[in-house]
Amino acid sequence: MRWLALYLRSRRVLAALIAAGAGVLAAWTLWSVFSDSREVGFQLVVLTVLLLVTALTATLGGPDDALERTAAVRWPPRRLAHLAAVFLVVVAPLLATLATGARFGPAGLVARDAAGLLGLTALGAATIGVGRAWFLPLGWTLAAILFPRSEPALGRILTWQAQPAVSAAAAVTAGLLAVGGFVAYTAAGPAER
Repeated sequence: MRWLALYLRSRRVLAALIAAGAGVLAAWTLWSVFSDSREVGFQLVVLTVLLLVTALTATLGGPDDALERTAAVRWPPRRLAHLAAVFLVVVAPLLATLATGARFGPAGLVARDAAGLLGLTALGAATIGVGRAWFLPLGWTLAAILFPRSEPALGRILTWQAQPAVSAAAAVTAGLLAVGGFVAYTAAGPAER
């Protein structure tokens, strides 16, 4: 158990969880207070997922690059478990809001965007480093929300984050990003600073 406590502290997990919780609470409160609709607009749902993934990105790397490469510890299973835990931390609070007055949903949209954005962030962490891993997800998602395209198929792929939950093109794109990012990060870990 001591290893887990040291791991969580070195990854600044508590601070990331507080930031993520505060983000969800702020979005939920603002929608509850200022909107007459119970269903949160899809733009805010996507931006909240992006906020949570971005807040938790810092946990993908520790302060010592050499420790991330040590052979004394089998890192791939731990990295995969870490990504799975981050996914649950992003999805669980948003799905819990489905029982409240401000519903962040549908569940398929939340899960798809969380998986795709986390995979894209993990891919960034494995290639360009944890400090810059959130750049591409942020830029891509903001562009997709500002300029959503439903036609042609390439438009649905490029703006997958802003597509309806039933979009097959968006689901495939998010799935490919999730698998690619999870595999790259699990195998290689975060890029050295």
